[in-house]
Amino acid sequence: MNLTPYVDHLRQELAVAAEAGGEDARAVAERLIAPLESATRLTMLNVLSAAMDEVTRDLAPGSVDVRLRGGDPDFVVTPPPVVEAFEAPAAAAPARPAPAPAPAPDAEDGGTARINLRLPMHLKAQAEEAAAAENLSVNAWLVRTVADALRPRDPAPVSHSVPGGGSSFTGWAR
Repeated sequence: MNLTPYVDHLRQELAVAAEAGGEDARAVAERLIAPLESATRLTMLNVLSAAMDEVTRDLAPGSVDVRLRGGDPDFVVTPPPVVEAFEAPAAAAPARPAPAPAPAPDAEDGGTARINLRLPMHLKAQAEEAAAAENLSVNAWLVRTVADALRPRDPAPVSHSVPGGGSSFTGWAR
């Protein structure tokens, strides 16, 4: 992106403004034009970088970077990675029993909050299928899935020595 036309336009605007102030103002403006050109370019680059940071937040995990080539910015767009759906072979492993459903959050838990969730198309389709299979709305299915994911899990196995016998046992402790 060539910044020169923008800097030239600002230089012209400064000259027009200085004309209104008379000969002394025009002389001061001429002395300020060269140092202001560098400051103007740097300020424009900062504005472009800040704008691309905002664009990148909306594109995440993709990004837009501003890089300097010579004295002018160049935009580098990195699209989000394409995630391919993984399908396990049908006979690869026995089906796991479905986990016990997490309790639905109570309405008295302090209200609800709205969020925007961006899913890749294949995950959205899978979430819709899973919700339909359980006769739930996608929202209700997502709430239950998040609640289940945040539920405390069983602790790790613990091994203890039996005093005097040297034997040990392994199991789950709570």
